[in-house]
Amino acid sequence: MLVVVRRHELSDAEWAVLSRFLPSSGTAGRPRSDDRVVLNGIVWKLRTGSAWRDVPERYG
Repeated sequence: MLVVVRRHELSDAEWAVLSRFLPSSGTAGRPRSDDRVVLNGIVWKLRTGSAWRDVPERYG
């Protein structure tokens, strides 16, 4: 299976390292968004230097 990683997104290896440091989803409160999608949005913003309002909608 071919997996395409976009230029400014976390690779599977990077995600494997980072995901260990994130808390698990709890049952109380508002449901969390997909952590990887949100982190990819943050990485995109930091790597491109764009304004937050310009972050693509696909990152939530």
